[in-house]
Amino acid sequence: MADTKLEQGIREIVRKDPRFAPNAYYFMFEALEFTLSRLDARRHVSGKELLEGVRDHALQCYGYLARTVLYEWGITTTEHIGEIVFHLVRASLLLKNDSDTLADFRNGFDFTDALESGFLRRERWSTLELS
Repeated sequence: MADTKLEQGIREIVRKDPRFAPNAYYFMFEALEFTLSRLDARRHVSGKELLEGVRDHALQCYGYLARTVLYEWGITTTEHIGEIVFHLVRASLLLKNDSDTLADFRNGFDFTDALESGFLRRERWSTLELS
């Protein structure tokens, strides 16, 4: 089975900078697609929009374990999300606008609050809706 450009690109990124697991990069594509699916039309998304999508997609996929899963892949801050995005851009696997910077991902959200407490808040809302 031949490797795809994506698989080859991610393998090369991880070889050069092994801080983030390959799954972190695949997850980023899933989170981007999740983010785009919530828009009225496909368009470029900002760093802030992508961070919200990453957070919500992680909670949807992994629930209370979202923070643990992301930590396992090396993602412990929103800045790490930006680094992953820019690794993908440099590998020509994602595109960016001239105005996009790593700073767009700085201090996006607190992982504990957003991924653990956020999950608990969502669970309470779901329980209240069912009552």
